[in-house]
Amino acid sequence: MSAMLLAEKAYMAAAVLAMRLLGRRPERRYRCEPIRDRDGDDDDLEAGGGGGGGGGGGAAYPMVLVQIPMYNEREVYQVSIGAACGLAWPADRIIVQVLDDSTDLAVKLVRAECERWAGKGVDVRYEARGGGRRGYKAGALREGMGLAYARGCDLVAVFYADFQPDPDFLRRAVPFLLHNPDLALVQARWKFVNADECLMTRMQEMSLDYHFTVEQEVGSSTHAFFDRSLESKIGGGLSHISKSYEIASCLHSITLGHNRIRRGILIYGRLCGGFGTAGVWRISALNEVGGWKDRTTVEDMDLAVRASLKGWKFVFLGDIMVKSELPSTLKAYRYQQHRWSCGPANLFRKILMDIVRNKKVTLWKKIHIIAHIVAFVFYCIVIPATVLVPEVEIPKWGSVYIPTIITLLNAVGTPRSVHLIVFWVLFENVMSLHRTKATFIGLLEAGRVNEWVVTEKLGDALRVKMPGKGSKKPCVRIGDRLLFLELGVAAYLFFCGCYDAAFGNNHYYIFLFLQSIAFFVVGVGYVGTFVPYS
Repeated sequence: MSAMLLAEKAYMAAAVLAMRLLGRRPERRYRCEPIRDRDGDDDDLEAGGGGGGGGGGGAAYPMVLVQIPMYNEREVYQVSIGAACGLAWPADRIIVQVLDDSTDLAVKLVRAECERWAGKGVDVRYEARGGGRRGYKAGALREGMGLAYARGCDLVAVFYADFQPDPDFLRRAVPFLLHNPDLALVQARWKFVNADECLMTRMQEMSLDYHFTVEQEVGSSTHAFFDRSLESKIGGGLSHISKSYEIASCLHSITLGHNRIRRGILIYGRLCGGFGTAGVWRISALNEVGGWKDRTTVEDMDLAVRASLKGWKFVFLGDIMVKSELPSTLKAYRYQQHRWSCGPANLFRKILMDIVRNKKVTLWKKIHIIAHIVAFVFYCIVIPATVLVPEVEIPKWGSVYIPTIITLLNAVGTPRSVHLIVFWVLFENVMSLHRTKATFIGLLEAGRVNEWVVTEKLGDALRVKMPGKGSKKPCVRIGDRLLFLELGVAAYLFFCGCYDAAFGNNHYYIFLFLQSIAFFVVGVGYVGTFVPYS
């Protein structure tokens, strides 16, 4: 299985190199001529666009609905609504729809912001649902699509509350859908405005940049699947060093393994796991496959899988970047990782037979899915079981060298952070514990399977809330920050390190102590940004 993973990484590296040499860019594989208005001018859209201009003149432009789902987003609602209302598109061919499920002060703030932009001539609609957050984000998007004015639109662009598209976003993305009727989705890349906020955001950037610069490019160019397991493209192979601490090494094995099962949801070919944000969907494709569904917490992947099984294609445009915010507090990051791990596993449980029965999915693609499931069993079950059977030996090339190479390859997506690779490995090994628990919750449909906690966005909160001189320090209860499972693993690894230092002769305790410290630091909540009074 380790060899299979290495082969996959080698394939991606070769594909990226081939794309660079052959110039296999989306612009060369798909028609994407700029849209021209009645006068044949495709440049001056600001005068009639969403940025506050008036008039028409956009008959050649498809009708675009921009959806912004929100829930208590006081810190970022202004930048998100402002960016959407500033899109360069004829004013009579765009509707900005703000779907607000807020329950706090944000209700009045968001409504007032929409009214302010409407006063500037932008067609912005404020929609608030009564009766709670039915279906969460998927429910809001579905109800927004069902409104009369939305049914008259051709395309829908979705931006979550912290996403800020550039004014030319639609001008660059929509031509792909206009000239290629087999495309259902145009997906843009994410750009992180707070990547340098703390060490935790830097490490998130490393994982996500590799996903975008390598996996998404390869998947799009070869019509392979887009892999939603954004946060988990990491190695951690350093943890496979010795039998004396194989439970510690299994942390990385679990990380790789649960990545595999989430990849198993997606199929080489036209299958794509969309992101749900910073993309433009063809509404006819969305309607054909049944629209947004709230049966899991990954409504975007669910929609993409169903569209793919219907034969629709997707394209990823790495040159179009949409600014967004990474979770910078440990609490927010853990909630996000739970959702991103639990949701795909639960979706896999629900759609497996649909994939098996689908005649558009070739036998080879189905075998590929099964191979990923086998890898999950190997890394999450077989290797941990060897701890209980000392006679079983796993060769080091499969448990040490290959995972280490995979780790190094995953770090190339963000060259500026290569020096952080050791911290990255240690931190991702810690997070693998949390993600694996969430994966099993999704597979078994346990109690928290449909839990949806909105990822906290800080915006300018740090500058606004930072106490000045003479301010009282915030009172924080110790129990609110302690993670007892992580602390327990830290104690176990420290014991293993002491045992190896006393009786071993391979110096494995060096890594054991480092990993133990990483678990302890996370266990006491000393990771990420701490926001006073939050």
